[in-house]
Amino acid sequence: MAERLVGRPAPDFAMETVSGDGQDFGSVKLSDYRGKWLVFFFYPLDFTFVCPTEITALSDAAEQFKALDTEVLGVSVDSVHSHKAWINTPKDSNGLGQLNFPLASDITKQVANDYGILIEEEGIALRGLFIIDPEGELKYQVVNHNDVGRSVEETLRVLQALQSGGLCAMNWKPGDTNL
Repeated sequence: MAERLVGRPAPDFAMETVSGDGQDFGSVKLSDYRGKWLVFFFYPLDFTFVCPTEITALSDAAEQFKALDTEVLGVSVDSVHSHKAWINTPKDSNGLGQLNFPLASDITKQVANDYGILIEEEGIALRGLFIIDPEGELKYQVVNHNDVGRSVEETLRVLQALQSGGLCAMNWKPGDTNL
């Protein structure tokens, strides 16, 4: 049985990254996000078909996340070199184009394992999305089959609900009264 993560400190991580403009390599660790909210999402592989729809939609919403004092970080088990090539490939050629956040490489698969979403027999991650609060507590996770993309709107809604500090009923939206 998988260990519960929500409500506990988020598993620590340190990974290599490529910048959203596809030019620079760097590194990132969980503590870099201390004091900010983090939307941390895994996708299975670069150069696939559902993944770019999610990644570019999250990138297109970057200003909305920024307005909520939230950073976004994407990660897969591919290398930073693969990420760089994918960012530098035009969208009409199954590329990503420039992004508004970095992509991290979990080439060892340790982070996917720590977050409970590694498909060991395939060596890839499930589509896992995690919201981590400014103190490093994992507040939300959604994991789904790799055939189905996630919703930016739902991610923003849940983030805003978490930031509201109250009890939020089903379908709560910003402006609704908390319970």
